[in-house]
Amino acid sequence: MTGALLVGLYVFVLAMFVGFEIITKIPPTLHTPLMSGANAVSGITLVGALIAARTGESTISSLLGLAAIIFATINVIGGFMVTDRMLKMFGQKKRKSS
Repeated sequence: MTGALLVGLYVFVLAMFVGFEIITKIPPTLHTPLMSGANAVSGITLVGALIAARTGESTISSLLGLAAIIFATINVIGGFMVTDRMLKMFGQKKRKSS
C-alpha cells in the first residue's frame, strides 16, 4: 500500500468513528433537522466523488468514486424525503390548530 492510500484510509476510519460518536450523542428530537441540514455536506461529497470517479488514475479510485456517488446520492435524496415529511407534519399541525 502506498503512503497516500494509508493516510486516506486512516482519515476515513477516523471520520467514521467520529461521525458515529457524534450521531449517537444527538437527542432524537434534533436528529431529523440536523440530518436535513447535512444535505449540503452530502452535496459537496457528491461533487468530490464525481471528480474522483472521473480521474483515470486507477480502477480502485474509480470504483470508490462510484460507490461514493451512489451513497451520497442516496443520502441527499433520503434527506430531502425526510425534510419533506417533516414539513408536511408541521403543516398538518398548523392547519389542525386553526
